[in-house]
Amino acid sequence: MRPTEIMRGSPPAPEAQVTRANWRSFPAIRWGFTHTREVLPTAEVRRSAHPSPITSAPRELSMIGFTSPDGTPTTIAATLRETFADTLLVMHRGTLVYEWYGDGMSVTTPHLICSISKAVAGTLGGILAARGLLDPEARVVRYVPELETSVYAGCTVRNLLDMAVAIKFDEDYEDPAGDVARYRFSSGWDVPPPGVEPGHQRAYLTTLRGTGKPHGKVFHYVSPNTEVLGWVYERACGMPYQSILSEYLWQPLGAEEDGSLTLDSHGMGRIAGGLSVTARDLIRFGEMIRCRGVVEGRQVVPGWWIDDIRENGDPKAWADGDLAEFFPGARYRSKWFTIDPTRNAMTAIGIHGQLLYVDLDSDTVIVKLATQPKAMDVPVDQRWFAAFNAITAHLTPR
Repeated sequence: MRPTEIMRGSPPAPEAQVTRANWRSFPAIRWGFTHTREVLPTAEVRRSAHPSPITSAPRELSMIGFTSPDGTPTTIAATLRETFADTLLVMHRGTLVYEWYGDGMSVTTPHLICSISKAVAGTLGGILAARGLLDPEARVVRYVPELETSVYAGCTVRNLLDMAVAIKFDEDYEDPAGDVARYRFSSGWDVPPPGVEPGHQRAYLTTLRGTGKPHGKVFHYVSPNTEVLGWVYERACGMPYQSILSEYLWQPLGAEEDGSLTLDSHGMGRIAGGLSVTARDLIRFGEMIRCRGVVEGRQVVPGWWIDDIRENGDPKAWADGDLAEFFPGARYRSKWFTIDPTRNAMTAIGIHGQLLYVDLDSDTVIVKLATQPKAMDVPVDQRWFAAFNAITAHLTPR
């Protein structure tokens, strides 16, 4: 038995143990995150008829050593073992140089990417803006008048993109009766307790209220903002979100496998966290970002939108916001993080250990997927950022 098997335990038997009531709890999460289509209703995100090729030239990276933020010496291999990792892919200058899969994972296995789904949605917004379908500076109710009595009545699409809506909402993943729990009931992700109606996402979104403060001033991470963004996209394009994503982004970037998007009881997608894709298709997406929106000579995402993500984001809004104590000096723009302002790197982050890292200075793209027991585990994330720094330094020594 391999060390990862000892640490993580055997995958639970799906029929006996994994249900909609426990699919995101450890150890059921290990099966649930790679079988969302068997747990929840989903819609297909269609792949390309002509996948973009991936060139591989394997290199030994697992024994790269580095120091964790807590001062402990470690290696990439040890970090994979000790952080419930499922997949690690590294692409350098367009070539896949490292590809590791844990138990139950393979090249074709889809994996829930949680809030990396938000970065996909933020990137898609640039395509729609360039086509004249979306005005990021327009008020949300121009597209969705049903939200006129909600907090979203006074905010813009840009406020949604940058998580700068002055909303009363606490993104606490552990509170069984809090805002996130009610939101998940509406999305169909969780089973509500007796006497609580599950509802559906669009009805839920109309109930959200504001703080009374102006929008656009403070970074406040709230997943329902991205659900509203998806609703805006659907109204702007006149088609379901999964069709927009497939037609304008997933097929043009050359995705090799179909993705999927979880749906609520009324067929609305979970835009903020319900996307499942393969690690290889996710690294294709990241490589496109590194190449300023270009795939095999085709401009899939406008370069100016990626430049805007990389160069902008309000540092004061971040400093006054939710996550400044964990990542001081960071920025947030169009659903992407700039975690370290000293590095020319863009990061997409999802709970339970999902990371997509695009380092422009070293021409490196890294995908790390996981099924960590804790939804938010900042020390583990910080350890992986140190690992990414070690990998990029190894690939591009000065």
